[in-house]
Amino acid sequence: MSLSIIPYPHPTLRVKSSPIRRVDQALKDLANEMLELMYGAQGVGLAANQVDLPLRMFVVNASGVKGEGEELILINPELQMPRGNESEQEGCLSLPGIYGQVKRPKAIRLSAYDINGNAIERNVDGFLARVLQHENDHLDGVLFFDRMNDEGRSEFAGALDELETDFRSKQSAGAIPSDQDLLARLDQWRERYA
Repeated sequence: MSLSIIPYPHPTLRVKSSPIRRVDQALKDLANEMLELMYGAQGVGLAANQVDLPLRMFVVNASGVKGEGEELILINPELQMPRGNESEQEGCLSLPGIYGQVKRPKAIRLSAYDINGNAIERNVDGFLARVLQHENDHLDGVLFFDRMNDEGRSEFAGALDELETDFRSKQSAGAIPSDQDLLARLDQWRERYA
């Protein structure tokens, strides 16, 4: 299967992802394909539901450069013990060209599994903590602008409307299935991995 990054307002972006119960070679291949997509789009993180998979998995590399930094594939991540707060600009590969200031904890505790089933427990701060929180939000159907105030969101309301209009016109033309059909396709992934 060839993955692609789905654009806002694709309904899978608002799906609360299901915990992964089994990992096979096909899922490992999908995770590696997600990394390649992330690098190709010049991103630092990519959640499974951004590639139309309703599974609790995301990939990150805070450097954004293949072969540099630390590459992580995280299964069933949990973020706890938030400490401090800071506001920084964020963007999203599913919302190209849209950026906004988002307030998040400075430091968190990460609990997850890697693609081989090894437990990961570590304290994370700085930019990587922000990336992990952004991607983990995706797994709960939360987009970065949901964490902004009305004033902050108003700056790019027109751009969001354009993305919505473009998506819905493609649906009307039959180029993209209906939201109901798109969401129905997710069951096959839940049956296989959740």
